[in-house]
Amino acid sequence: MTKKNVFITTAIDYTNDVIHIGQAYEKILADCVARYYRLKLGDSGNGEKVYFLTGTDEHGTTNEKAARARNLEPIAHVNEISTKDKEQIDSLNISYNRFIRTTDEDHKKVVTEFLNKALQTGDVYKSKYVGYYCEGCESHKTLSELNENKQCPLHLTRQIQELEEDNYFFKWSKYVDFLKDLIKNSPEFILPAGKQNEMLAFLEKGLNDIPISRPFTKVPWGIPVPGDEEQVVYVWYDALVNYYTAGIQNGFWNEETKIIHFVGKDVVRFHTLLWPAMLKNVNYHLPDTVYVHGFINLNGEKISKSRGNVIRPSELVEQFGVDAVRYFFLKHGPITEDVSISVEHLREVYNADLANGLGNTVARIAKLAEKSGLEFTEHTINQEEALGETFEVFFRFNDFRVDLVLQKIWEKLAELDKHVNGNEPWKITDEQKLKEVLDYEVNQIRNVARWIEPFIPNTALKIQKQFSSNVIKTNAVLFPRL
Repeated sequence: MTKKNVFITTAIDYTNDVIHIGQAYEKILADCVARYYRLKLGDSGNGEKVYFLTGTDEHGTTNEKAARARNLEPIAHVNEISTKDKEQIDSLNISYNRFIRTTDEDHKKVVTEFLNKALQTGDVYKSKYVGYYCEGCESHKTLSELNENKQCPLHLTRQIQELEEDNYFFKWSKYVDFLKDLIKNSPEFILPAGKQNEMLAFLEKGLNDIPISRPFTKVPWGIPVPGDEEQVVYVWYDALVNYYTAGIQNGFWNEETKIIHFVGKDVVRFHTLLWPAMLKNVNYHLPDTVYVHGFINLNGEKISKSRGNVIRPSELVEQFGVDAVRYFFLKHGPITEDVSISVEHLREVYNADLANGLGNTVARIAKLAEKSGLEFTEHTINQEEALGETFEVFFRFNDFRVDLVLQKIWEKLAELDKHVNGNEPWKITDEQKLKEVLDYEVNQIRNVARWIEPFIPNTALKIQKQFSSNVIKTNAVLFPRL
């Protein structure tokens, strides 16, 4: 079934600290895909056919402790960090339709309604939890998920808590067969495909019922459980519902909409096993795809405050420009596996691909067109051939391999450069022959400007403006060498 709308989301970030470039990668990736679908479906960016959601996850112990450490009330702390996160995301030209906060009143209302409905199904019950809890993950842990020192592998510097407390539980164990069938029968539900096998292997061990609340006396910063103000909704249950909050209120949570979640590998279980079970429990529509990307390391090391290697997106944008940062992470980011980056590598890619590759080719053809004194109307090439070429270029958007789409575009640029060198238009004296050669080259640049729009939109717009007139003039250098 071809779906007429697309709803794209990122995971929402804890407001314990301002986001760094590793967290921002997911926003760049999702933004690129959202921009592609807007081009494909003819959406202006106002959410007619494509809706793009990002935001902040503001409840729970992690955020509350960060506030206390600064001698602030939780709401004052999350207000400040959420604003700064939004500024970082805006610096990357992320075209979200809504920046949701889990402290938004409409979201709190939807969480209450969602949990109320779950309580009525009988699959949510109150019992005692005895076990382990990682504050870093905001997640309950089994012994098998900890290392030999009883540490969370993702948060080695944090002590695991041993809890004994009353909670509301969700009958997650009931949904094992449903989840197996979902993954096996829906090959696009988890991408890349390797993550499907990982989740199926996890399901083979069975699922334990999971706490979905914490005692108010321990975690007062959260949404009260409906009908029981001594309990607060578990932060992950609250956070996952953000997608439904925005989707249902904007008409994008239905069978006519392709729903795509972009998430990091650390939260894959929550999004592929817990979230669909929560939705099935209340008989709500399921997402179509959860795309799981890897992590970014800096100079071979994990990005962390303790290592002092945190880089904010705005710092890179200030140094290289927003489109260069977007290009680098879309081409060399952790689309399937973890990657290690460096500022020096970014500079090398900037000079090779943008200053020399794209920038030089655009400048070269603009100069040749200007010097020729000829006029170049749009649509002088075979339109069927042009559409076929665009389909070929954009094909890997089908499985979100934006890196391979960029690779294909740069191959086209290399072919165009080869065409210029092979035909040597500066030597052609026959005006008709010169017009044929430059017509092709000018229109290929126009195509490239459309193809790069989801990736580096500011640069795309500059090229489109430069080449939109029949009389083409040279402009300022797009990417000065660094």
